[in-house]
Amino acid sequence: MPVQMQLARIIISELTESQVIYLREIDGEREFPILIGIFEATNIDRRVKEDGYQPPRPLTHDLVVRTAEALGASIHSVVISDLSNQTYFAQLRLETEEGEMIEIDSRPSDAIAVAVTFSPPLPIFVAEHVLAEATSSMP
Repeated sequence: MPVQMQLARIIISELTESQVIYLREIDGEREFPILIGIFEATNIDRRVKEDGYQPPRPLTHDLVVRTAEALGASIHSVVISDLSNQTYFAQLRLETEEGEMIEIDSRPSDAIAVAVTFSPPLPIFVAEHVLAEATSSMP
């Protein structure tokens, strides 16, 4: 059963190629990092820190939301579903007008960037086996 998480921290450093976001269990103590790119990290950071932030032109994450809506679907949630060779895998879960749930393969950073375009942000879930593996190597 997937565990609901929240975005706990965003660490942006201009000195490194990878940025870090931390997800924390909503009803628990577990937390783990995901390395992401600077573009996604900056977009997530702005959306979280600046209430109602709208870029001057739509970013890729805005385009995904608008495309889904134009096709009659709504973005429902994010699920980080797998971890393999230190790479996380995620799905954007969309619901059609008919109530069908569709999962779209995504990088976790892109999925989370889409989630924070909404106010409040969409739910983020992590599969229990992924959370167990990700937190087992944490100090």
